[in-house]
Amino acid sequence: MSETVNIIVDGIEAEVPKGLTVVDAAKMVDVDIPVFCHHPKLEPVGMCRMCLVDIGMPMFDRETREPVMDDDGTQKINWGRGMQTGCTVRVADGMNVRTNTEGVLDARNTVIEFLLTSHPLDCPICDKGGECPLQNLTMAHGLGDSHFPFDQKMKNDKHVPLGDLIALDRERCIQCARCVRFQDEVVDDPVLGFHNRGRKLEIITYSDPGFDSYWSGNTTDICPVGALTTNDFRFGARPWELRPVASISPHGPEGENITMSTRQEAKSGGRVVIKRIMPRQNEQVNEIWISDRTRFGHHFADADGRLMTPMVRKNGELQAASWDEALSLVADKFKAAGSNAAGLSGDRMSNEDLFAFQDMMRNTVGTNNIDLANGRIAGGDVTAQVGVGTGTNLADMGAGDAVIVFASDLHEEAPIWWLRVKQAAQRGAKVFTFNVRETRLDAVAAETTLYKPGDAIDTARALLNALNVSDQKAKDGVGAIASAIADAENVVAFYGFEGLTYEETDSLSRILANVLLVNGNVGKANNGLIAVWPHNNTQGAWDMGIHPAFGPGYKALDKAGKSAADIYESGADALYVMGADPVGDGLMNGRKNVGFMVVQELFMNATAELADVVLPAQSWAERDGTFTNGERRIQLYYPAIAPMGKSKADWQIIGMLNEKMGGDKPKMAASLVFKKAIAAGVAQYKGMDYRSLAQVEKQFPDVGGADLYYGGNSYENKHGMGQQWASAAESGEVTSLDIPDAKSSKVSGIATIRTAALYTNGSLLQHSELLEPRMATPRIMINEADANGIATGDEVQVRVNGETMTLQAYVNGVAPQGVALLNGVPHVAGVIDAEITKG
Repeated sequence: MSETVNIIVDGIEAEVPKGLTVVDAAKMVDVDIPVFCHHPKLEPVGMCRMCLVDIGMPMFDRETREPVMDDDGTQKINWGRGMQTGCTVRVADGMNVRTNTEGVLDARNTVIEFLLTSHPLDCPICDKGGECPLQNLTMAHGLGDSHFPFDQKMKNDKHVPLGDLIALDRERCIQCARCVRFQDEVVDDPVLGFHNRGRKLEIITYSDPGFDSYWSGNTTDICPVGALTTNDFRFGARPWELRPVASISPHGPEGENITMSTRQEAKSGGRVVIKRIMPRQNEQVNEIWISDRTRFGHHFADADGRLMTPMVRKNGELQAASWDEALSLVADKFKAAGSNAAGLSGDRMSNEDLFAFQDMMRNTVGTNNIDLANGRIAGGDVTAQVGVGTGTNLADMGAGDAVIVFASDLHEEAPIWWLRVKQAAQRGAKVFTFNVRETRLDAVAAETTLYKPGDAIDTARALLNALNVSDQKAKDGVGAIASAIADAENVVAFYGFEGLTYEETDSLSRILANVLLVNGNVGKANNGLIAVWPHNNTQGAWDMGIHPAFGPGYKALDKAGKSAADIYESGADALYVMGADPVGDGLMNGRKNVGFMVVQELFMNATAELADVVLPAQSWAERDGTFTNGERRIQLYYPAIAPMGKSKADWQIIGMLNEKMGGDKPKMAASLVFKKAIAAGVAQYKGMDYRSLAQVEKQFPDVGGADLYYGGNSYENKHGMGQQWASAAESGEVTSLDIPDAKSSKVSGIATIRTAALYTNGSLLQHSELLEPRMATPRIMINEADANGIATGDEVQVRVNGETMTLQAYVNGVAPQGVALLNGVPHVAGVIDAEITKG
């Protein structure tokens, strides 16, 4: 337990953690000290002076050190010569604080008066109006008139684009520096700064393109005025018109908690639409931050081109059909196919969808030929055994702890995890990165190991072997890393799939599991394994049994079915594709050896164009359900907008089809699918339901209340913080894991691997026009020593696995010598011996 001190705030006695600022300590006892520049997630600077308070300390006799007593028998308090800034003074034992004296209130009035001397009175048209700290504090502390003549008011630019995503109103800016400090202190993207001095001080961006950061939207949340606004919400709606709906990000594996602000509007034909995405506080997951991909990547939910009605192929053409006609045809075909049928699913679907899908295929159709359509990374069965312990919070990791990141670029693949691991390193944790190339996390890493393409498994084995030897005190290399890991109190290991085949990721996950088991770094909070999954519910897909070898809860099957690779090669009498595009992803060669195919999707993709039946599904914004993040936390999301056309939730479609084939009647709600099917059929989810997932607890810092000046405009979590299921190691059931041999993907020529990009033009992000300028350009990065006459900007032909891609060349030191890096292209597994030619 952290050390505490006793203080008195406005007569309220409190015991608070030592080291807190007076503002934060007062907040813990529900005393609000108004602030503008201070934010509990930023270092204090004392710039705005709004938090001035009286601070006194108990008096002691200088000679005897005995307390100096007042006439009434209480200890005298030395209140000092003036007020102090509550955001910069740290609490001390015995401290007394007064926040509402006449002098304090006068100081607040004066600060507000100064701020308003050049602030525009445009609240009626300001996007922040209704949720503006300055507006609220002006009503509380502002005077009805001003000492300053109006003709001295500073006039400034009203619309300054800081980049593609964020606009600045320089007249509204009060120079609190929250945005500048957030970019510098929190996310290490110091792309904003101050220019000029005095009343001419203004915010500028240093980067090209402007405001080049994955976190820019967060500055609009913590801005205490309407100076910073997002370009997709600017002048879009009034805050009081919006209805907040709790949700979970549909993109990355971190499980960012979000709130969708919705409004019914005439220009959308009377539909309720999503106007903006805001963070929802969950200090164990994403705190109060979200990436710009999550903030601006929601437009696919109601984009043009959504599938609106079932379609059946007639006379060679897909034609609109009724649900009954389409499902009757599918039911007949799959009943006839039986064990020769197959099912492929995406990993963006909800747990309810995934469980219903495998249940129908196994228990009604009668086939175990079930797999993820684009399985890039193995190890769900391994994280089930040694995944991070319940109660894990990366924010608790610091000095004395260690984090391993293997074959993953967290900044591009899972930015929230990158942020939290970076911050753990800044608190003193030792971070060890392993990859073919340098990544952004290397800047805070204690040690970076760059292995040659194809050597990932050998490098991981070397680490395990070093941990297993009696002398772990090697002074350099893997031995030194092993020594540091052995000395660490807590160890978390992340692993990804950069430059690895599926089989190699399976071996890697098991090796790292054994690394953690050597010194007992499993089965407890802040210890264990995390897979850097490619999508938001890959973990859930593994939990629900979307795998040919085991069913829900990792229960082994009597007879394994075909994997996705086998299905693509040998085909099936009937193939069901849910939420995936294997043809468009280059995994499936048309309808090769497939007798009948049904596709269940949001949009008409390459696979759907070849299907016999196409079924329109609802997006995550149109229905409720659950996702399971990479830390195995099941989280609930809610419907925000009405369904598009005749689309239905995936689990509903599966339920209707299942009934037509003689299966059970469909459940009436997603909550019943979870409670009656998942909680009953998946051992790890036993005892959970939507009510338990919706439970919340008080979090610090407070956000989203009436005092928006303190924590910003992030939403308070009122709708569920989720539940984390326990790994097998927490019951002491795991001692070691077998490590299968994986064929190394070494090549003789220039080794080519695909690297991740946060903004990759895929089926979801391509519908967000605002992100289009930020989309990764399909390119190949080559070391200067390997260029062979190729220059930056040249068009090159790259032949990979029999397919030729035209890419832009980028020649510099980003790629190691002997390695070429593909970026902004569809997934390519392992290390490829690609042919690279100019022109």
